[in-house]
Amino acid sequence: MRGPVAPPQVPLAASRAEVFADLVQDSVERLERRWPQLADMDFLVLEVPRLEGRDTEAWSDEAVPLGGIIPARDGLRARVVVYRRPVEIRTKGRDERAALVHEVVVEQVAELLGLTPETVDPRYGED
Repeated sequence: MRGPVAPPQVPLAASRAEVFADLVQDSVERLERRWPQLADMDFLVLEVPRLEGRDTEAWSDEAVPLGGIIPARDGLRARVVVYRRPVEIRTKGRDERAALVHEVVVEQVAELLGLTPETVDPRYGED
């Protein structure tokens, strides 16, 4: 009888969703060094953006969002969302995916903080 290719704790056993969530977490950790207030935000990964009512009219085939924000309100923390499938479709490998994830996280954090992406990460746009 054959066993699994790798035990569960080995990175080979990580799902694509888990690997993607790790990329988002890596990006957040890079930014937290400079922006400690990010510890007060939640960072989420969703498969795809939700289409609801009027939102469908605002989208074209070329404008599927890669991320979004939900500002803090009513005692809830601000949230940054990264949409996994749209990011994966636009990237070919892990390095390219990590770069795009970081770009999306920087853009969303900048929007929440009312800053430019270059202020949030001075290396933004250099790739």
